[in-house]
Parts: sequence; C-alpha cells; structure tokens
Amino acid sequence: MSEDRRARINRLKWHCRRALLELDLVFDRFWERYEETLDAQGEAALESLLELEDHDLWALVSGREITGDPRMAAMIERLREISPIANFE
Repeated sequence: MSEDRRARINRLKWHCRRALLELDLVFDRFWERYEETLDAQGEAALESLLELEDHDLWALVSGREITGDPRMAAMIERLREISPIANFE
C-alpha cells in the first residue's frame, strides 16, 4: 500500500472514532473486513457519511432512516451487513 493511500486510510479510520459506542463497533468490524479492499469510490462514500452527526449516521446504519444518495446507500449497506447490532432497532 502506498504511503499516500495509507495516510488516507489512517485519516478515515481516525474520523471513524465516534462518540456512540454502537458506531465504534460497526466501524471496527468494517475496517477488519474492508481495509485492504476499500477503493476510491468507497473512500469517498465513507468520507461523506463521516461528515454526518453521530445520531444521524446511526439512524442510517440502524435502518431508522434511509438516504437517497446511491453512493452512501451502498456504503451503509456494507456497514449494516457486517454489524452485529445495526439491525436491532
């Protein structure tokens, strides 16, 4: 992995550290599964999601809210499929 890509991934990982424990757990699993295969499109979608406030992001991941943005919807689906807790609400 190039140094530039490693820096981008590390920055994204830092922004994945959230105040909500539920989101931290989801993102921990996400990185375990997708760190090596995350492409530029996935990085951009994740970056957009990380701009949201924690409660808004959790509403999307938990399925209480939906997004009209297909890019974000695909990333949310990835987060939900690996989450042990995202579908309980």
